Amino acid sequence: MAIGVSDELLGTFVPIAVYWLYSGMYLALDGVERLDVYRLHPREEEAAKNVVSRGAVVRGVLVQQAFQVAVSLTLFAVVGDERGTEQKQPSALVILLQFAIAMFVMDTWQYFMHRYMHINKFLYKHIHSKHHTLVVPYSFGALYNHPVEGLILDTIGGALSFLVSGMTPRTSIFFFSFATIKTVDDHCGLWLPGNILHALFNNNSAYHDIHHQLYGNKYNFSQPFFVMWDKILGTYMPYSIEHRKGGFESRPVKLSIAEQTKTD
Repeated sequence: MAIGVSDELLGTFVPIAVYWLYSGMYLALDGVERLDVYRLHPREEEAAKNVVSRGAVVRGVLVQQAFQVAVSLTLFAVVGDERGTEQKQPSALVILLQFAIAMFVMDTWQYFMHRYMHINKFLYKHIHSKHHTLVVPYSFGALYNHPVEGLILDTIGGALSFLVSGMTPRTSIFFFSFATIKTVDDHCGLWLPGNILHALFNNNSAYHDIHHQLYGNKYNFSQPFFVMWDKILGTYMPYSIEHRKGGFESRPVKLSIAEQTKTD
């Protein structure tokens, strides 16, 4: 088998393996009760507010990943070298530039498609609301979407990022694995100390948790990397991390001010 074909297969299946391994790590942490102090919601809220079972979530994610595999293999077949030769890797500087371009393209596509699915009442009711049945997000529910949404937001968004950036299949292995880790982390429901992704990105688990709440449903659409489009277009809801009994809470700043005024 040619190396190029191997890179294409790895670019397709490694991010899926990363998804389940990384979310599995969070699932293991979820079983450690002493880490409940880092949860953004009390443990009992998941059962009370989420209207879909974890088994249904796993099945839904597997369906979306099947679509991703089909589109990814088709894309690589269309843009690949017919001779099956390995594509030469560019310099490290060029790869970093390709990463930056791909991140920008993915963020831009997902922001506008995600926001439109909230604006369009039909799309929200019949498509996007499926993801919002997880009011209390958790790691392996990150890609729990309607198949149509998964195709439009994630699969097409990923394909555009790959094509516009001009990255090779080998580079895509690392980019899509990183994007997968970031997406899972944003849905983990934990505010763990020392999380390097929280230090590097303002778009994090607390930021996205705001969006999953009723009061934040029309805010914080940006995903998975930056918050620029929310800030530019007025859909950014600032928040603060507050202590609650037994853990943390991601709270809108306006609500915090109102509560503080009431207390005073």
